[in-house]
Amino acid sequence: MAIQVDPRCLYTKTHEWVRVEGEFAYTGITDYAQQQLSDIVYVELPEVGDRFEKGEVFCTVESVKAASDCYLAAGGEITEVNEALVEHPELVNQDPYGEGWLVRFRLDNPADLGDLMAPNDYAAYAAEQEEAHT
Repeated sequence: MAIQVDPRCLYTKTHEWVRVEGEFAYTGITDYAQQQLSDIVYVELPEVGDRFEKGEVFCTVESVKAASDCYLAAGGEITEVNEALVEHPELVNQDPYGEGWLVRFRLDNPADLGDLMAPNDYAAYAAEQEEAHT
C-alpha cells in the first residue's frame, strides 16, 4: 500500500508527524500508522494546558485492531486539541495530515525536533517497516 507523506512535516520513528508554525506545532499520526491501525474508533486526547516532555505519551488512538500510544516529538504545552475527533475519530484515517491532526502545542525548545526525519527519509523508513511486517 502506498504511504503518503506531507512535505511540510517532520517525522518520528514512532510514526508521528510534526508541522511547525512559528512557536507552535501541530502533531498527529502518519498515514503509515493509520494504515497499520485500520479503522480508528476512539481518540483519547489530553487537556489544553497539559505539559509534556519530549517522548512522553500525550494521547492514545484506538482502532478495531489495537490501541496505540502517541508520543510528543518535543516538549511543550498543549494549546489546542482537535475536538472534531471526539465525534469523528475516523478523520485520522481519512486525512491524517489535515483534518485528522491530534493536538497543537507550544514548543518549549525547537532544538528537540533536531532528530526528526525529513519526509523522504521517513517514507523510506516506513517502507522498510512495512516490508518487515509483510
